[in-house]
Amino acid sequence: MQSSAKERSPVLEILSEEELSVLDPARIPQHIAIIPDGNRRWARNRHLSPEMGHHRGADSLTDIVKAAKDIGVKVLTIYGFSTENSSRPAFEVDALMFIMERYLVDKREDMVNSDIRCRSIGDIAHLPSSLIKALRETEAATAHCQSIDFVLALNYGGRDDIRRGVTRLVEDCMAGKIDKSSIDETVIAQYLDTAAWPDPDMMIRTSGEIRISNFLLWQASYTELCPLDVYWPDFTPQHLLKAVGDFQNRNRRHGS
Repeated sequence: MQSSAKERSPVLEILSEEELSVLDPARIPQHIAIIPDGNRRWARNRHLSPEMGHHRGADSLTDIVKAAKDIGVKVLTIYGFSTENSSRPAFEVDALMFIMERYLVDKREDMVNSDIRCRSIGDIAHLPSSLIKALRETEAATAHCQSIDFVLALNYGGRDDIRRGVTRLVEDCMAGKIDKSSIDETVIAQYLDTAAWPDPDMMIRTSGEIRISNFLLWQASYTELCPLDVYWPDFTPQHLLKAVGDFQNRNRRHGS
């Protein structure tokens, strides 16, 4: 059974009844996308290494996924590693790969126990083999979970998603599997990495930046942007609820 915003859970125990009461359970966004920005700046401000910032950022993730699940969100997509991130120093990229791998291994049982299904999007084939193994094993272990889809965008770029999708669409046209006259926006969306889910209702970006950085370019056409002036390692369930409350107070026009 889907929990309402006023039901308690171990994660939501840290929130007051007043905080919970601002949410309308009937208007919870079904799909939230998050750009978890600010790990390196958080670390720099504390005279720590970038790796420590990424470790702390990973620590923030579990409570956010559970909080999203408990208020009724059905899909939470996290921009874990972009196609552009590969241009960072090799030692930082290697550290990120290791942190993500350990997260998937260490949190696997917790995801199962919390009924969280792990999914992924992006050019996964070009990730380190050990990370791919950890990802596929976690996806398999949580395949039966139904409360929320926790989608990790790894080696993901919005333009690359469209490029790969269009390539597959062209191949199917050439093979006679689809007639070009039938191609519309719905058909194109079916060839994107996110075909299994609705477009995000809202996109949260931490660190105060106001841009989407090549994340879900096609899918975010009518998504409500919610920039928050907090670095990702400091992002809490309270920040999530604040963003959702702000979303519920908006008049969505969907381009009209």
